[in-house]
Amino acid sequence: MTAPLTRSLDARYYTDPAIFEQEMQGLLSRTWQFGGHVQQIPEVGDYFTFDVAGQSLFAIRGRDEVVRVFYNVCQHRAHELVSGTGRTRVVVCPYHQWSYELSGGLRAGPNIKSVEGFERDKICLTSVRCEDFHGFLFVNLDNDAAPMDDWYPGVRAEIAAYVPHIAELAPLEWVDAPERCNWKVSIENYSECYHCPSNHPTFAEGVVKPETYDIQPDAGGGYVLRHVTECQCHEKMTYPIDMSVPHAGDYQSWFLWPMFSFQCYPGNVLNTYHWRAHDVDNCTVWRGWFTPQGAESEVIRNLSLQDRNTTVAEDITLVESVHRGLKSRGYVPGPLVLDPNCGVMSEHSIAKLQHWMREAVSG
Repeated sequence: MTAPLTRSLDARYYTDPAIFEQEMQGLLSRTWQFGGHVQQIPEVGDYFTFDVAGQSLFAIRGRDEVVRVFYNVCQHRAHELVSGTGRTRVVVCPYHQWSYELSGGLRAGPNIKSVEGFERDKICLTSVRCEDFHGFLFVNLDNDAAPMDDWYPGVRAEIAAYVPHIAELAPLEWVDAPERCNWKVSIENYSECYHCPSNHPTFAEGVVKPETYDIQPDAGGGYVLRHVTECQCHEKMTYPIDMSVPHAGDYQSWFLWPMFSFQCYPGNVLNTYHWRAHDVDNCTVWRGWFTPQGAESEVIRNLSLQDRNTTVAEDITLVESVHRGLKSRGYVPGPLVLDPNCGVMSEHSIAKLQHWMREAVSG
């Protein structure tokens, strides 16, 4: 007896503002989201702001060298505390000059001593759960969430094996790519290479061998999709690699549901994707490129430029067309191509991804 076909998600999962709002209040508030890199705040008092699930947050390095993350809101009358990046000795609210220690506790405020019963030591900025994952800072708005190693089993050790110098890395460049599509459209496009041979000639002919490409969900039930392939023949590679280093000839990517991916390009080149959802029709993808101590590298700069002008630009065209198509009255979700042998021409990773998407909305 033939197994029933697995069809793609209904268009409403991508186009319904109510579903998007449900994701913002649910999924994206209960999962691990990338905030930034520890090398963005190397000195005491350094901070940067970022948004997760519609919430403004900031990371700051304390006098004890501990990096903490707080909601970006004063406990007095809700003014935002900081913006952008900077360095400060204390966090001072611009509205009424209430000040906070780098560890979050209230330090002082104009005339608060005149308030009978005012207990300064009971007022503190609201902290956010944070983990340092090889120098990459992730946050979870759910204080009861399982740790990252439970969500993404084995990934921490695997990345260390593919990028043995990861502790030395710092951001060299961030490339932002606004996309007029639902964030899940962009995530799906990233999570299959069925489209790569026909749409990404530079990536498919100058970086990887598509015939060896495969994407596998975590066998133990973790929220990970692993992309694996071999590098292209040396004479076809668009950049030089040193094959004397372990895994130099391999490409592997670890997509961490729902909005982040570590990539190790051939030559042990670490780069990342992270997504931010703005509304039901818009998101931004950031491509991160890293070098030891953030040192200048002509090879990485050229690789970043090549990626931006080819794969990134090509993907923007694809995902924006898909999002328009999802609003067509003529769209009927078709069956996914699920090859029992998996491989580059199969969409088994999309089946897993869409299962997580349904799960997030249905609970």
